[in-house]
Amino acid sequence: MDDHLQTLEHAQRTAIDLAIQFGPKVVVALLIMAAGFYAGRWVARLIEPMLVKLELDATLRQLLTRMLRILVLGLFAIMALQNLGVQLLPLLAGLGVAGAGIALAMQGVLGNLAAGLSIIFTRPFLVGEYISIAGEEGTVEEIKLFNTVLSHPDHSRVVIPNRKIAGEILHNYGKLRQLDVIVGVAYDTDIKLALQAIRDLLTAHPKILRDPEPVIQVLTLADFRVQIAIRPWTFAGDFPHVSSDITQTTLETFRARGIIIPLPQQEVHLLGST
Repeated sequence: MDDHLQTLEHAQRTAIDLAIQFGPKVVVALLIMAAGFYAGRWVARLIEPMLVKLELDATLRQLLTRMLRILVLGLFAIMALQNLGVQLLPLLAGLGVAGAGIALAMQGVLGNLAAGLSIIFTRPFLVGEYISIAGEEGTVEEIKLFNTVLSHPDHSRVVIPNRKIAGEILHNYGKLRQLDVIVGVAYDTDIKLALQAIRDLLTAHPKILRDPEPVIQVLTLADFRVQIAIRPWTFAGDFPHVSSDITQTTLETFRARGIIIPLPQQEVHLLGST
């Protein structure tokens, strides 16, 4: 019983000694970390207006401010560890070995991270632009470190890992898209009348842009029709609806003005039997 009491008293004295020896240092280290947290936020808020003046992309501004906050917090963490008497060189060596193992286990994740940084800094596309890549297309909603989110025309969302984007052929439409409607008219049609009818319907449409100017041209002389290309521009978000609308309006306008869209024709010659 006495031995048990002596053990408890020894443990109590040891705990008190450790608290007296390291307690103030732990409190100071916590205060240093708290100061680092608020200092990081203050520096990020201070630098944000400067980045806005440089007209940097929102995603890049967010990345830079986060990196700055982490850097400031890291500096304060080093000061906190030094206050506790931690030897930093062995700690850094251990973190290096652990980091190498983690890197091998997370090659895919790190590949996405590296590709994300490349996309953010090289800026092959921006938020709000319409792109086609990796067999997918849509309006760019977000550019994150690990993936890029597209808003698809069918109102779904497409999440593409950034490593699937880096190095691929990218078609960036920007914020505009050009329609490509092909219509055929009969050979005896007054072409000038048909072209003027198309100009009129494009001018009347509220979602067809005046700048760039719509392209209307005779495309080819086919077997039974003259093909006319109708290629105006509209905003990317309006593209699916406007494309269908222009096709329908062209048909209705041609019918109203007596312009014939010919049906496929084929001549068949019957040879008399001998």
